[in-house]
Amino acid sequence: MAHQAEANHMSPTPSTGGDEPAGKTSMARVATASLIGTVIEFYDLHIFGTAAALVFPHVFFPNLGAAAGIMMSFATLGVAFAARPLGSIIFGHFGDRLGRKKILAITMLMMGIGTFLIGVMPTAAQIGILAPLLIVALRIMQGLAAGGEWAGAVLLGAENAPPGKRGLWAVFPIVGGGIAIALANLTFLGTALLMSDEAFMNWGWRVPFLASIGLVVIGMWVRLKLEETPVFKGEVERHGTAKVPLVEAFRKQPRQLLFAAMVAMATAYVLPYIAGPYMTNYGSNTLQFDRTFILCVATVGGLTVAGGSLLGAMVSDTVGRRRVIMTAIGIGVVWSLVLFPLVDSGSKVVFAIAIPLTMFIGGVSAGPLGAFLSELFDTRYRYTAAGFTYSVGGILGGALPPLVAAAITSAFGGWVFGLLLAGLCLIGALSAYALKETVSGSLEEVTVPSAK
Repeated sequence: MAHQAEANHMSPTPSTGGDEPAGKTSMARVATASLIGTVIEFYDLHIFGTAAALVFPHVFFPNLGAAAGIMMSFATLGVAFAARPLGSIIFGHFGDRLGRKKILAITMLMMGIGTFLIGVMPTAAQIGILAPLLIVALRIMQGLAAGGEWAGAVLLGAENAPPGKRGLWAVFPIVGGGIAIALANLTFLGTALLMSDEAFMNWGWRVPFLASIGLVVIGMWVRLKLEETPVFKGEVERHGTAKVPLVEAFRKQPRQLLFAAMVAMATAYVLPYIAGPYMTNYGSNTLQFDRTFILCVATVGGLTVAGGSLLGAMVSDTVGRRRVIMTAIGIGVVWSLVLFPLVDSGSKVVFAIAIPLTMFIGGVSAGPLGAFLSELFDTRYRYTAAGFTYSVGGILGGALPPLVAAAITSAFGGWVFGLLLAGLCLIGALSAYALKETVSGSLEEVTVPSAK
């Protein structure tokens, strides 16, 4: 496809904010604030995913049977994904009009409160159908918050970064996701080692949810000390703010919104989410591996996501975002075809290698995503556009595949589901190819199609 977008430069005279590197202390604070919010977000997501695989079918859906209980548990996981696009619109709107800092404090607080309340939620045996209904309500609240969290955290890094380092400084929210996976599984692993299966099912699963309150306190303290990004302040001084950022984004960059959502689906979600929550369930229930072993493998997987994303981001600052993304997703296409035949061998060694490797491939492909989406959209609606595309990608790549995986693998075998994963990765690679390279551009001079 052609990349014509005969241009209007939204800012003919870029300001120095965003072109001048921030001091070491301020960039360290920015990185910490970017990272800790997504640690909380993804910590919640993965403890919920792990609990959905190991506990929730028995605690909240005990009368549905094993298969239906698992499906309903993952459906509650998917509810948060469904709420994310709305959250990205709401919080993105105010983030583009009021600034990044204020909104990020609100999203973190909402996410933390929701996670804590899940930890004290009565079971179905105690309050009946009200228990799963309340879980769904809390997941909707968390999904709304998550829809506004990731984009704002990415923009903190990207809009403060020195020239040539946006990939590195925008990657910390993605690194935070990998750390959160490891942290969530370590927490579950600790409870599994220190208590019996009966105690874990009765109350031990609550500990990871309740423990999140410490992260929230630290995160709020860091974020409230931040200043607004220089790129946003410069845009407001020169041009004001967009009246309705979402409408302006769809009017000026509809093509970029569509393809960016497909890229986000394939990079940030498809492989990490199948190798994470779904494979936790698959390894436990289908392959009959013990819980301690699975949690150890998943912990290593989280660290490989973090390492892979950091590597992908740093390389993208040199060779370009699209090249890294397309190469990593291309490898993901091939890997998806062999993943299930390998793990279905029943070998613990193979499983212990395959899952972290899957996470690493996903991490490398996702590493450049924060900078790529930041550079792709104009400042006036960047928060809204980046959050919306990331959230839509989450539904397509993070919510739907795990939801249908059990039915497909049980009916047709894992290799058929691998075909589906490969197809999703291929769509993402082609979408990245359809977008322009952004690495050499300025966040203050994004080229957009002429308004009509």
